[in-house]
Amino acid sequence: MIELGVNIDHVATLRQARRTWEPDPVWAAVEAHLGGADGITVHLREDRRHINDDDVRKLRDLTQVKLNLEMAATDEMVGIAATLKPEMAMFVPEGRQEVTTEGGLDIVSQEAALRASVGRLSDVGISVSVFIDADPAQVDAAARIGARVCEIHTGPYAAAFHRAGRDAESPAVIAEINKIRRAGEMIRAAGMRFNAGHALNYYNVQPVARLAGIRELHIGHAIVSRAVFSGLREAVREMKRLMREAARQGESGGA
Repeated sequence: MIELGVNIDHVATLRQARRTWEPDPVWAAVEAHLGGADGITVHLREDRRHINDDDVRKLRDLTQVKLNLEMAATDEMVGIAATLKPEMAMFVPEGRQEVTTEGGLDIVSQEAALRASVGRLSDVGISVSVFIDADPAQVDAAARIGARVCEIHTGPYAAAFHRAGRDAESPAVIAEINKIRRAGEMIRAAGMRFNAGHALNYYNVQPVARLAGIRELHIGHAIVSRAVFSGLREAVREMKRLMREAARQGESGGA
């Protein structure tokens, strides 16, 4: 059954805009859980621009669903994860000037260092995920370094969907979906879990959720944005409904 991991970074972004104590990311995690979230995702960045160390500690102690800690593969972050022991740690590329993560992790160019980081976290019982583009070379490298999960970067698909006027049947959109599908097949054949995320929203999520074997989608900005108008619990509930509907269609061979 497909699962939803809700990224609550932008709840912390709103808090940091006033450098105050609200809204509280832990409260957001509880609301997301009550709306049906299967997990909570946060990105602890080097510059702590939104989520901070105290947030992660509280989320580790207080959340009742699995915690996925996104991070750069630095010694500092690996050490934090090894101490806090989230259920999953996901290595992502990170740039100081980027607004959000702009592409997949290049495992091929840093395979030895990433293998060591994966090993450190695996040794303390943490499932390690990597955020990669739908590139066969990166999937192969992910398997070699010992990753248990590959999250495919859906940003190019989302951009194509937007440019095509939200036409899921346009050639450009179909081409991007096929890239994700083929990457997912490789991931599963290598014995890893197939997840996906980035720039998914209420309009473009279903073609991805319909893909065979996809286990989990991580979605943040769209859900937090919808929550401004509908509340976080309802925003999560609606996203999960769309995902589950699409997954059932995929299982039955529907369009």
